Formats: sequence, structure tokens, C-alpha cells
Amino acid sequence: MDARKITASAVLTALALALSYIERFIPLNLAVPLPGVRLGLANVVTLAALYLLGSGYAAVILLLRCLLAALFGGGAAGLLFSLCGGFLALLVMAAVKRTAFFSVFGVSVLGAAAHQAGQILAGILLMRSGYLVGYLPFLLLVSAVTGLLTGLMAAGVLRAVPAILKREVEQS
Repeated sequence: MDARKITASAVLTALALALSYIERFIPLNLAVPLPGVRLGLANVVTLAALYLLGSGYAAVILLLRCLLAALFGGGAAGLLFSLCGGFLALLVMAAVKRTAFFSVFGVSVLGAAAHQAGQILAGILLMRSGYLVGYLPFLLLVSAVTGLLTGLMAAGVLRAVPAILKREVEQS
């Protein structure tokens, strides 16, 4: 195990948890009147971790963020929604990234769509109703926008990290 990757994972987990918490206070439902719609700020961390550390570390960061968020106030239902959406998104993003056909923007949009599908699946399991599938087309439209925004933020992180690491090496 690489100590630097473990340390980076711990920092990224804390950042993802903080972003997830902060996002609760953004009144997105004023602009998009659909219940449960969020920007997905914590997904910026998952996407960056996927590119910088690999899918294994990204999965651990995602799992820890979901568990800690549930512990700090998300509850069991929130945990189910987060895990289903997050892991389906990560699986899709990791698979799509491997094709090298999509940029970080395409990977992010497809991940956002998969996240919404995973959350609908969680809702179906929790409520035992297939009617929630009717909500999916609206969520997929929103996920195209939120996925682009997440991709834009992740692209900025991915551009900045090499410069930061280079400065760190030069200063040591």
C-alpha cells in the first residue's frame, strides 16, 4: 500500500464529506422543482479520485463518505440511496474511462445519469413500487446539466493537481 495514496484518500474522503454536507444548504429545488435533486459536489471528489488514484481508492472514498454521511445525519434510507447511486455511477465511470473514448466531461455525465438510475433503483427497493421509473426521464435531464458541472469542476482539479504536486516536489 502506498502511504501517499492512503493519505490522499483520507483527505479526499474528508473533502467529499464536507462537500456533501455543504450541498444540503444549496436550495437547488428553487431552480429545479424536483424532489431530491442535488448538484453532486461530492461526486467531483469521486471523479477526481478515479482519475488520480484509480477505481479501488475511489470506491473506498465513496464508501467511507456514504457511511460517514449516514452516520452524521443521513440515516439508513439516505445510505441506501447514496450507495446505490454512488456505486452504480462509479462502475459506469470506471468502465467508460477505460474506453478512452470519452473525456472527463462525458465520463461525468454518464456517471451522473447512472447515479440517478441507481437512486431510482434504491427507491424501488425501498418503496416496493415500480412507478418511480416514471421519474427517471426528468432526473436524467437534470443529470446532464449536473454531470457537465461536475465534470467541469473535476477537470479543473485534474489540471491543478499536477502543478501542485510539481511545486511540492520542487520545495522538498
